[in-house]
Amino acid sequence: MNLLILSAGTRNKVVQYFKKECGENDKIIATDCSNLAPAVYDADKFYLVPRINHPDYLNIILDICKKESVNGVLSLIDPELSLISKHREDFQAVGTTVIVPDYDLVEICFDKYKMYQKLLELGIPTGKCYMQKEEFLAEKEKGVISYPVFVKPVKGSASMHINKVTSDEELEVLFDLYDDLMIQEFMDGQEYGADVYIDMITGKVSTMFVKKKIKMRAGETDKSVSVKDERLFDLITKFVETCGFRGIIDIDIFEINGEYYISEVNPRFGGGYPHAYESGVNVPALIFKNLRGEETANTVGQYKQGICMMKYNEVCIKEIQEEDIVE
Repeated sequence: MNLLILSAGTRNKVVQYFKKECGENDKIIATDCSNLAPAVYDADKFYLVPRINHPDYLNIILDICKKESVNGVLSLIDPELSLISKHREDFQAVGTTVIVPDYDLVEICFDKYKMYQKLLELGIPTGKCYMQKEEFLAEKEKGVISYPVFVKPVKGSASMHINKVTSDEELEVLFDLYDDLMIQEFMDGQEYGADVYIDMITGKVSTMFVKKKIKMRAGETDKSVSVKDERLFDLITKFVETCGFRGIIDIDIFEINGEYYISEVNPRFGGGYPHAYESGVNVPALIFKNLRGEETANTVGQYKQGICMMKYNEVCIKEIQEEDIVE
């Protein structure tokens, strides 16, 4: 069984976990556009590839899949997920399963307003969103919503260009400066994260890990503690199975006055996944099982509460001649 991890970057732990779950004849292959991406050195083999906007990028990846007899492929960065999901049939033609949800779902995940509409359609609590500032201002005058609010790009990731806004004046400045913005209700509550794996054969949730976020940095969880709540398990299960997600996804949730609100969905391994794995939620093993054509059992909630994760810095040291460095 050969697995290809695209855009491995600094996600060393994810590569290491797949390596740990490898069988004797399994192989983990990684790619990146830089040979200073430390995670590629934890793989059995790595390829230096162009950036994903290169016109030959897809063909290069498909050639790697053919050359290495790749059984499954996944990416660790948002911009690439739509690309490989959209070309799912091209990968299937060379014998490779794309471990990413369907293209339409990926696009909904990356369009925050479409995700808001989907959650409303399903009757799942979520924060109010507005595409038009005039609509927001009218609702504010009626007392439906109040400052502060978040103003953010409709499409974006890694918490980039998100602004907490507290006045009409700030709102006007941002809408004058930038296009394609939306206004989102400020969720003043406890934030949680959920790592969810949905069986790629049955479409049923296989496992789920929920963590209470204690400290965040640059949009990622720095410190967290594992928790369990059957209400939240049921809410997430209803959401992902109704939508038709497959594979690994990462969900952000807020709890306000005892009510859970789904905020955002990332259709990939989240940055806090190491917490789940180290607590016994073994998604790489489930992916290998699905790639072998085997269904996975439901193990939701089979982990301990009170397991804490604390991220810290590490380094990778390699000898590379200066003229050979690709940034």
